[in-house]
Amino acid sequence: MNKKLDDLKNKTDEELVGELKKAKEELFQLKFQLALKQLDNTAKLGQLRKRIAQIHTIKTERTLAKGDKQSA
Repeated sequence: MNKKLDDLKNKTDEELVGELKKAKEELFQLKFQLALKQLDNTAKLGQLRKRIAQIHTIKTERTLAKGDKQSA
């Protein structure tokens, strides 16, 4: 598995929220740079979107896992 993904899975919920907030802020900055034609590495946009999606997926997995434990 991807090392960065494993690092995300080992973080607490609070750390994930912080990581998500940081990634969204960085994505906003990159979009702003793109609009001003100052962005050199456009691939970074896709990488950040993927990271944000991974964080959301991990949060959803944890939420569903907690729901399964409560219903059992």
